[in-house]
Amino acid sequence: MAGKPKLHYTRGRGKMESIRWLLAAAGVEFEEEFIETKEDLEKLRNDGSLLFQQVPMVEIDGMKMVQTRAILSYVAAKYNLYGKDLKERAWIDMYVEGTTDLMGMIMYLPFQPADTKEKNLALIIERATTRYFPVYEKALKDHGHDYLVGNKLSWADIHLLEAILMAEECKPDILSAFPLLQAFKGRTSNIPTIKKFLQPGSQRKPQADEKFIATVRQIFNI
Repeated sequence: MAGKPKLHYTRGRGKMESIRWLLAAAGVEFEEEFIETKEDLEKLRNDGSLLFQQVPMVEIDGMKMVQTRAILSYVAAKYNLYGKDLKERAWIDMYVEGTTDLMGMIMYLPFQPADTKEKNLALIIERATTRYFPVYEKALKDHGHDYLVGNKLSWADIHLLEAILMAEECKPDILSAFPLLQAFKGRTSNIPTIKKFLQPGSQRKPQADEKFIATVRQIFNI
């Protein structure tokens, strides 16, 4: 039997968090080896573990996988969270790319200069409520199903829930105009594997604080 996937990244969310979410939702136990210093990252680079000298890196099925999108699509396909045919995969990909764009804006907010944060936070809220969330609200309304694609839990749903919770950290009532997304959030949060991941003490990571931001800047020279 193959060992548990091993995730190599910092102790924060970053680009690894969506991978943690997807594995957890699939009910897959995983291990983490944290990069805590510049030297830890250099060691991975020097021993040839990082194809493009970058993390996230996940050891899974005898591979050392890099590139977030490649890792996520592999995990989604492996654990039947990637639709039943090519067309469903196309829809899942489109929805995931939308939530990835929104989450990217939120992810980089703590690293931006203080004098631009307020403006960028307002932009995140505007984009979430006018560009992204209306699409998912309409999809749920148009087909009347519990899930975005094929009336079955997929990577698109897991990614959307992660994005919703991140957006609510920016503005707690951000879903006030989206009743179907509110119901979606309630349903998906109660799927047993996801409910477990949302409990305190899980491998889900907290929002970035000043100490973590300083550590990341030091490790990655940013």
